[in-house]
Amino acid sequence: MASATVPRVELDVIEARIAGLRTQVRQAVAAGDRERARWLRAELRAAERAWEEALEPEAESGPSSGPYAGPYEGPNFRPDAVPDAVPNGGPRSRLGAEGGGAVSRAPLLPVREQVHQALALLGVPTAARLIVAVHEAFFGGNVTAAQLSSLRRDEERSFRAAPYARPYYLCAALTADLLSPARGLLASSTWPMATRIIGPLSSRTGFLTSAIRIAEHIMRLREAGKDASPSAHTLLARMARTIPGAVEGYGAADPATVVAAAGAELAVHEPADRARRAAAAERAVQHLDAAAQLFGAGLRTAARTGRTA
Repeated sequence: MASATVPRVELDVIEARIAGLRTQVRQAVAAGDRERARWLRAELRAAERAWEEALEPEAESGPSSGPYAGPYEGPNFRPDAVPDAVPNGGPRSRLGAEGGGAVSRAPLLPVREQVHQALALLGVPTAARLIVAVHEAFFGGNVTAAQLSSLRRDEERSFRAAPYARPYYLCAALTADLLSPARGLLASSTWPMATRIIGPLSSRTGFLTSAIRIAEHIMRLREAGKDASPSAHTLLARMARTIPGAVEGYGAADPATVVAAAGAELAVHEPADRARRAAAAERAVQHLDAAAQLFGAGLRTAARTGRTA
């Protein structure tokens, strides 16, 4: 039965990508950006070909035995967070991923989308190293930290050339004091402003939130009759060792225990962190233009908004 389920998931995620690409093509044409429209049409044709290929095993295997309980279902689901890759646990794909490991969809996923995929799972501003580890562990991606080094600058140039032409942007986390870009941290433009702010406690609260989201993701995969890759369990165990009560020694980490332990510590730090970030978010909305709200204030603006804190 598992072999029937995975092609069905492939069809779902490819159809979501096709719908998104069609919207982007329409926006590019309306904006008069012929070069971008041409590139998007090529991406759309590739996605449609992938859909045709994925449809063939679906037709041969027949209907699935039940609905797919995807890793982005539940109260935290957001339409923009639908993954563009098949989650762990599927059979060997056309790209050579072994059953039980993450299925790579590299030909259909530019680096920015792989990064967005990892950020959607984590839900907080994140450093390149963890983004790479999470995508490799859960989605079989081939992103490297070096590829992320210039990504934010490319996103900013794209936004300034054609604001809001894309459904999302990979933007900077902003410091709570000066609203300047936080070094090395990426965020998603679809998140609320307060989520993209980094205060004195945010490093710890963000780490705890990430650990919870990773543990919950593993539990959802198990509930769907799959399991995360060994590297995902190793990543969770490594994070759990810095959380009191989350794991004993250097053994494997139980996801439910990690959620409980991280949640207990988060309850201590999160209220003060949230209040600091909310106040900074109000200043950002009042003082920064659209581009600066996503990519940070310049030195002069940062100094001015910092004095008004």
